Amino acid sequence: RIIKVVAGDCAATLDRVATMYGSIISAGVHRASSIKVAEAAKVIENTQRDLNIALMNELSLIFHRMDIDTTEVLEAAGTKWNFLPFRPGLVGGHCIGVDPYYLTHKADKLGYHPQVILAGRRINDGMGKFIAEQTVKNLIQSGVAVKGAQVVVLGLTFKENCPDLRNSKVIDVIRELESYGVSVTVHDPVADAGEAMDHYGVPLVGWDDLPRAHALIAAVAHHAFRERSVDQTIEKLALGALYVDVKCHADAPALRARGIKVWRL
Repeated sequence: RIIKVVAGDCAATLDRVATMYGSIISAGVHRASSIKVAEAAKVIENTQRDLNIALMNELSLIFHRMDIDTTEVLEAAGTKWNFLPFRPGLVGGHCIGVDPYYLTHKADKLGYHPQVILAGRRINDGMGKFIAEQTVKNLIQSGVAVKGAQVVVLGLTFKENCPDLRNSKVIDVIRELESYGVSVTVHDPVADAGEAMDHYGVPLVGWDDLPRAHALIAAVAHHAFRERSVDQTIEKLALGALYVDVKCHADAPALRARGIKVWRL
């Protein structure tokens, strides 16, 4: 379904690679004129996505200061044919959050100092701290003592329905909360518990063993989380607790109807 970009260090190699991929990729192949062109294409593909998400994240930072719901704004803007359907969120993993640095490093070596690309990286790398700060702020407003407050984080992988923990920005949220003295418990049925401990020193806790929390942060939209009913979710929340919806997938009206405060990115 996706065209494969191929390249080679000589015409014969390019032919062999194109023939091989052409035999298994139904969408076909695109022959790049050189390996540099092919590599650059992949790097800018991920850089473009990084910047598009960075724009949404910066808009979210602005709209929160304006007391406007970002999701509602994006839904309204999405009625226009030329509006791209990107959403704010944590940007991690081994591609989107990394590839822009390959490009900017090369540019620096060539005497050009990128501005837009690195500005986007700064915005995206700061979102974990922002989410944690907003969680703490809402706990304080609810009269909850921050030190020792119980916060459950749902999801540790860098994206939904994928066990990959590399460069996950959920850890930024966790570390920032811990710096305030918050007691953080993490649940992720998709991640490998051993890898979570090895990579981040974070123990994963089963759903049934989660504490009753003052706040729940839905950090990753795994199918397992989205399939849970509102009633199943609020079983893990204290009365009047906070639900932090990073991916904006929760039924906010239903949660609020049950006395749960909802904050979403």
